[in-house]
Amino acid sequence: MELIEHVHAARLKRQYEPADTKLIATGGYRSPDAHLLEDVLVSIALKKPVLLKGPSGSGKTKMAETISAYFNQPMHSINCSVDLDAESMLGFKTVVQQQGQTMIDFVEGPVVKAMKAGHILYIDEINMAKAETLPILHSVLDHRRMLTNPFTGEVIYAHEDFNVIAAINEGYIGTTPMNEALKNRFVSYSVPYISGEQLSELWDERFPELLPAIKTMMLSLAEDLKNQVQQGILSEEAASIRSLLDATELAQFIAPLRAVRYAIAEKLADQSERELVIELAKTWIK
Repeated sequence: MELIEHVHAARLKRQYEPADTKLIATGGYRSPDAHLLEDVLVSIALKKPVLLKGPSGSGKTKMAETISAYFNQPMHSINCSVDLDAESMLGFKTVVQQQGQTMIDFVEGPVVKAMKAGHILYIDEINMAKAETLPILHSVLDHRRMLTNPFTGEVIYAHEDFNVIAAINEGYIGTTPMNEALKNRFVSYSVPYISGEQLSELWDERFPELLPAIKTMMLSLAEDLKNQVQQGILSEEAASIRSLLDATELAQFIAPLRAVRYAIAEKLADQSERELVIELAKTWIK
């Protein structure tokens, strides 16, 4: 698409300091929808804040990293929790010694750094933060693309390449619904689990030396877990692609059933769900 290609070409011309170059992520996201990644890239090119919704392990972070790699653009991350505060996002004042003088310096946080430098700001699990913490970002996320830093009084206008990507796991313990004022500032995309041929290609890429029997077991188990989640029998995290990849990596060194137990089953809170995962895995062990 011409819009995406134009922005892509412009951003590839930018030069970064070595420290910033280390913040450019690697790609690898595989979209289960033919248009999903391209549509997200359109929003990025238009400087729209993007909200990625989907179950744990569906690839939301990997998509953000792929966008960083595609535009060769450094990415700063915020991992939200109930302890997240303004200082964690914007920065903090500290006492420093300069030429024998005691001075107050301000250490910039990820929001300020990304805005000034024109980097990507990735806000993970945004619905884990307390509702009263995030309104400070409203002016950053809407048409104003600016921020008055409450710690310094500085008015910051975002660099033209600045982008925001946020991710949420809906309905998980510890999360709260996003308030409408915040949600309306995003363009929202659902990110489902990948399956079928795409999943097989991912396994070939990640584990080129994997024994065929282990690959068959893990891909078959992935399909079973997804079906159980769709029927409401298992919680969504049971079908996490991230967890299945972890199980596959372990299974190259320990018994596959134990690998599934450690990487998938033991993460589930419900005992009956843990037992069901193990029973499903047993059906594919020859």
